[in-house]
Amino acid sequence: MKVKQISIFLENRAGRLNSVVSYLGEANVNIRALSLADTSDFGILRMIVDQPERAQKVLADKEFTYSLTDVIAVEVPDKPGGLGRVLAALERDGINVEYMYAFVEKSGDAAVIIFRFEEIEKAAEILNGQGFNVLSNEEVLSL
Repeated sequence: MKVKQISIFLENRAGRLNSVVSYLGEANVNIRALSLADTSDFGILRMIVDQPERAQKVLADKEFTYSLTDVIAVEVPDKPGGLGRVLAALERDGINVEYMYAFVEKSGDAAVIIFRFEEIEKAAEILNGQGFNVLSNEEVLSL
C-alpha cells in the first residue's frame, strides 16, 4: 500500500528546479505527481516517479540532497465532498494529515490524492475499513 516519494531539497534560486526535472527527463524518469513548497531560502520538491531507484541514482550523481519517504495514494470520489469524506474518516480516529497533493491521472472515476501521515499504516487501515481504495505502489505507477 505504500508508495515511495522522493523529496529533494533545493536552493530557492532560478534554474534549480529545471535542473532536477531536466536530469530526470534525460534519464527517462517520468514524474507522475509533484508538489513544491518553498521558504525564502530553500524549497522541498516532493515527487512520485515511475522509476524511483533510477531517480535516486541520478540525484545522487548530480549531488542533490534528497530523501525517500513512504506515502499512500488514495482514490477519492471526484465529486463535491469527496475529499471531505476521506478526511472525516481520518479525523474520527485522530489521524493528522501532514501534507497532501494531487496525482496527475485519475483512476477510473476517482481522483488520486497522495497523503503523508505520521501513522501511515493506521491511516491506510482506517481508509480501507471505510471503503476507500488505497492504491499499491504498482497500481500508482501503472496509472
